[in-house]
Amino acid sequence: MEHFQSSKRSAFKKRNVCHRLFPLSIYFSVVLFAILRASAPWACSRLCPTVCTCSAERNCVVLCDRAGLQQVLSEFPCEASLISLEKNNIKFLSEKAFGALPALRSLSLNHNNISFITPGAFKGLPHLSELQLAHNEFIKYLHTRTFTNLKRLKKLDLSNCNLFNIPDRIFIAVPALQELAMWQNNFRRIPAAVRATETLRLLYLERNRIEAVAYNSLQGLRRLKYLNLQNNKIAVIHEKGFKDCVELEYLYLNDNLLRNLPEFAFQELRLLKMLNLGGNALVNVSSTWFSQLVELEVLYLDRNAISYIEEGTFENLTSLISLHLNSNNLTSLPFSVFQPVYFLGRLYVFRNPWGCDCKMEWLKEWMENYKLVRDIPCASPPSVAGMDLSQVFFPKSPEGTCVDPVEQNETVYTPIPTERARSTADNRFSNLISKLLFPKMYEDAENTTEIFRNVSVPGGANRETSTAVPMNSNLDPPIQVVFIPIIMFCYNI
Repeated sequence: MEHFQSSKRSAFKKRNVCHRLFPLSIYFSVVLFAILRASAPWACSRLCPTVCTCSAERNCVVLCDRAGLQQVLSEFPCEASLISLEKNNIKFLSEKAFGALPALRSLSLNHNNISFITPGAFKGLPHLSELQLAHNEFIKYLHTRTFTNLKRLKKLDLSNCNLFNIPDRIFIAVPALQELAMWQNNFRRIPAAVRATETLRLLYLERNRIEAVAYNSLQGLRRLKYLNLQNNKIAVIHEKGFKDCVELEYLYLNDNLLRNLPEFAFQELRLLKMLNLGGNALVNVSSTWFSQLVELEVLYLDRNAISYIEEGTFENLTSLISLHLNSNNLTSLPFSVFQPVYFLGRLYVFRNPWGCDCKMEWLKEWMENYKLVRDIPCASPPSVAGMDLSQVFFPKSPEGTCVDPVEQNETVYTPIPTERARSTADNRFSNLISKLLFPKMYEDAENTTEIFRNVSVPGGANRETSTAVPMNSNLDPPIQVVFIPIIMFCYNI
């Protein structure tokens, strides 16, 4: 019993000693960490590779750009938070190519000649959040385990490589990926690998060879906010192609081969702020395409072949600020297309063959009142061709309705051919009588060979016609007196 109590007292004493020593151990750990942090800039500079430049700032930055490197260096400062190896001649990445760099956050290998990346090449980089491998034109293949252990990677750039496809499960090892850039590769379809990236927010796939957006191409991307598919060969979009992209805000589909769109292709994109459909081959614009896009602020429909826009196409776009309709085949823009129109901030409609008739009167008034649109050159009718819409005058009929410019310049009374001929003869006869009776008035015009007069033509335009009238000032007055009755007699006949 005494032995048990003595043992208990001994253990109690030991616990008290540990209790007293524990705060002391924490104190020494904190001091040691502070010393290491204070010496980090010095260590970064001291251990900097000779071909690199290292910062002496709080974060250790190692810059080895344009150093002529043929392979990855064997050692880097352990404190390095950013390493740049851009514009070298590195061709191969071996397994665990960078050793153990627990503080590394950003790694750039852009503009090298990398042709193969060994699986596990980035092991030992547990805190890496940004990896740039762009502009390596010899990368044609990536292994499924290329990015193993990069659990904190948020930004990956594989742009301007020579990838035709990537393994479907390659991003499973990257559960935190938010930004993925793969523009200017050779993809003919949206890689299925992106479906596994549920955390993805920004996806860059422009300048590939993608031909379609299938029903499952973007499946599961519920957090995606930015999608760039411009400069591809997309000719078909499935009606459910964007069904899961419910948080999408920016969508670029410009410079593709689209001739038509499903009626409700964008129905689920109710948070969309910018939609670019420019540079396609669209001919008609359906009123159903944008009916649910109440948050849309900027819409590009420029550089298409649009000749018709359905009524009410833009009526639900109550947040619209900028609308681009320039460089199409539009001849008319009825007010019914835009109702209501008060929301627009900027309207771009230049480079269209506009017909400046009464259907465009509302637009002219809107131009004058809000000063939000300009440069609308008229292609027709001929009476106003070449003028800007702002210069066209639209008078009112007695009933108060608008009168088209072509109607303004038409002569109300149009003589029949015989009457026109008789009128012409009358003019000539009167002209000749005046010259014969008042020769002195024409003496100053002896060197003139033509007298110009205006002839009204049915088209409404005034053409300047010249008639050569020979003048003989040598006629004697008696001859003139005899000659006049003869002419009058012949004319009456």
